[in-house]
Formats: sequence, structure tokens, C-alpha cells
Amino acid sequence: MEIVLRAAVIYFFLWGITRVVGKRELGQMSAFELVLLVTMGDLIQQGVTQEDYSVTGAMLAVGTFALLIVFFAYVSWRFPRTREHLEGLPVVVVLDGKLREDVMRYERLSDTELCTAMRQQGIEDVRDVRAGILEPDGNFSFFTDGEQRQQPDKPVD
Repeated sequence: MEIVLRAAVIYFFLWGITRVVGKRELGQMSAFELVLLVTMGDLIQQGVTQEDYSVTGAMLAVGTFALLIVFFAYVSWRFPRTREHLEGLPVVVVLDGKLREDVMRYERLSDTELCTAMRQQGIEDVRDVRAGILEPDGNFSFFTDGEQRQQPDKPVD
């Protein structure tokens, strides 16, 4: 019964934390913040199952993480010069229809992943891409000239 009570306390605590952190932060998590959420899950599990015998300890750890997320989001918003260091920069991975292999290697991005992202945005051929950008949040942005490249005419049987 004690575990149920602990789980209920943690549930309401997390509900309050998600209300404080806000939709922007939860909807636009970076990879690092995702790792933090996984870590929070482990801390919560320890508090709920009494491995560290402290619900207060789990709440303090999760609360600290949440406050840090909000703090760094505020710093990034208030001081634009810090964004590069806190959030990362967008990187051009396709330029004028050509893959930038050196950048892709640095970002550990395969051409298969890139082609999958292009197809998801309705782009058939990399040559149609004027610029392809890997955003700091891991999403891709592709810019085309607006016209799809003409395929060679196939002979009719």
C-alpha cells in the first residue's frame, strides 16, 4: 500500500512539474533533455519503490532538473548569444543538390536517414534541394526551387 501512496504523490508532483515547465519546453525537447527525462524516470522509480527510501529525494532531484530546464530556456530566450551553446546551431547538410559528406560524417548522419526525411516532405531527388538543414532539435528543413526536376521522357510501348 505504501508504494501506491508513493506513486500517487509522485504522480501529482510530476503533473505540477509539467504544468510549470510548459508546453514549449515539453514539445520541443532536445536530445539532452530527453536523456534528462529518462534519468528522471529512473530517479522516480527509485523513490517509488523505496530503493533509496526517499520520496523527498526523488522529488528534489526531479524538481532540480525541471528548474534547470526552465532556467536554461529563460537564459536562451533572454540572452540570444547563449543559444548557440545551449541549443546548438542548424547545419547545412545539402547545398545546391549535393550532399555535404563532411558535415554528414561529423553529424553521424547517413544518406539513408537524409533521404527518408526528404521523402517524408515529398522530395524525390536530392538534386531538387537548394538547401537541406539539420535543425538543432533533430528535424530537417528542405528548401527547393518550387519546381520538381523533369524526369526524362520514357518511350511509350
